[in-house]
Amino acid sequence: MITFFVALALLILGYFTYGFFVEKVFGVTNKDTPAISMEDGVDYVPMSTGRVFLIQLLNIAGLGPIFGALAGAQWGPVVFIWIVFGTILAGGVHDFMTGMLSVRHKGASVSELTGYYLGDIMKNVMRIFSVVLLVLVGTVFATGPAALLHMLVPKMGALTWLVIILLYYFFATLLPIDKIIGKLYPIFGVCLIIMCIGVAGGIIVKGYEIPEMTLANLHPANTPIWPFMFITVACGAISGFHATQSPMMARCLKREKDGRRVFYGAMVAEGVIALIWAAGGVAFYQSTGGLSNALAQNTANGVVYEICHTLLGPAGAVLAMIGVIACPITSGDTAFRSARLTIADWFKINQADGKLRLLLTAPLLIVGGILSQMDFNIIWRYFSWSNQTLAMIALWTAASYLYKAGKNYFICAVPATFMSAVTFTYILMAPEGFRLPQQVSYIAGGIFAAVCLGVFLFVTKKNTPETDGSKLEPVPVNE
Repeated sequence: MITFFVALALLILGYFTYGFFVEKVFGVTNKDTPAISMEDGVDYVPMSTGRVFLIQLLNIAGLGPIFGALAGAQWGPVVFIWIVFGTILAGGVHDFMTGMLSVRHKGASVSELTGYYLGDIMKNVMRIFSVVLLVLVGTVFATGPAALLHMLVPKMGALTWLVIILLYYFFATLLPIDKIIGKLYPIFGVCLIIMCIGVAGGIIVKGYEIPEMTLANLHPANTPIWPFMFITVACGAISGFHATQSPMMARCLKREKDGRRVFYGAMVAEGVIALIWAAGGVAFYQSTGGLSNALAQNTANGVVYEICHTLLGPAGAVLAMIGVIACPITSGDTAFRSARLTIADWFKINQADGKLRLLLTAPLLIVGGILSQMDFNIIWRYFSWSNQTLAMIALWTAASYLYKAGKNYFICAVPATFMSAVTFTYILMAPEGFRLPQQVSYIAGGIFAAVCLGVFLFVTKKNTPETDGSKLEPVPVNE
C-alpha cells in the first residue's frame, strides 16, 4: 500500500515540478491562440479551460489507461515505476509539446509539424501513418462497443449497433466541435474520474492488499519486462495517439498559459488512472497470476465489469458499462475527426466550408464501415507498437523544435532516444515482429537508439538555430 501512495504522490508532484520546468523551457506567451485568432465556429472554437481539459482527458484516455494498465500489471509492482516516470518524463512532455507546438502553428496536425521540423519525407510518412492508424482506431472502437451493446440488447443485432455508432461518428466528425464533443465529453470525462476514484476507494476501504515494490518479473508467462511492459502499458505512460488528439484542443485553447493544465495535466491524470487500475487489478485478484487468468477467461471488459460491480455495487456496474462502451466510442469519434483534420491540413482544405467537411467525412466513415467487416485480430496486434513508434517520432519532432529555438532539447531528446530503443527492440523480439533472440534484439535496439540520437544531433547542427521559437515560420493551415 505504501508503494501505491508514494507513486500517486510522485505523479502529482511531477505535475507541479517537472511540468512547470517543461513549461518554462517551452516559454509560453500572451499571444492570441488559434482559437482566438482563427475562430471559425467549427474546429477553432474557444472553450473554457475546464471543458478543454475534460475533453482532452477523454480524447487521450478512453480505455487506454485501463486495459493497458491491467495488462501491464501482470509484471507486478515494477509497472508502477514506468507509469510514474514514463508519465512525468515522457508522456507529459510528449503531450505538452505536441499540443503547444500545434498552438504555435495554427492548430496544425502532428504530421505537418513533423514535416516542418524533420523534413518532407517524414511528413509524408506521418501523414499516411496517422490517417491509417486513426481510421483503424476508429473502426475497432466501433466494432467492440457494438458487440457489447448486442450482448446487452440481443434483440438488436451487432450490425445494427455498428451502423448506429458509425452514424454517431459521422455527425461527431462533421459537426462543430462544441455541438456534440464539447457537450458529451465533459460528462463522460467526469464519469471516468468517478469510476477510478471509486475503484481506488473500494480497494482501500475493503482491505485489499496492494503489493509493495519489487523489481522482480512476476509475469506468469515470464515475458521479459524490457521491452514488452513498456509497449503493453502504452497510453498509461506515453502514447503517440495523443499527438493526433492534442491539435484538436490546440484549436480550442484560449491562452497558452493554460497549456500545462490541459496537455501535461491530462496526461498526469491519465497516469493516475493507470496507476489505480494497475494496483487494483493485482490487489483484486490477489496476484499477477490471478489477474492474468481473469484477463484470459473474461477479457479486459469482463475484468473491468467484475471489479467495478464487486467494489461499487449496481452503481459500479453502470460506471463499468459507461467505461467499456462510451469510452471507446469517444476515442473512435475523435479518431475519425483527427483523420479529417489531418487530411485537411495535408491538402489545405478549408474546413469552415460544410460541403468540404462532408467531402472528407463521408469517405472516411465509408472506409471505416468496410473495414469493420474484416478480421482485425492480427492487425490490431501492431497497434501498441505503432502507437509508441508514433510517440517516438513526435518526441524527435519536439526535440528538433527546441534545438532550432536554442532551448533545452534534452527534455525531448532523452525520452525520444529511450522510446527509440523500446520500439525497435520490441519489433525485433515480438511474436508479431521478427522473433529474434533476446540478446540480439537488446543490442540492436541500443544501437538503433544511439544512431537516432547521432543522426538527430548531426542533422540539426547543420541548420542554424533560431533564438526564439516563436519566430519560426508557422505551418500554413486551411489558408
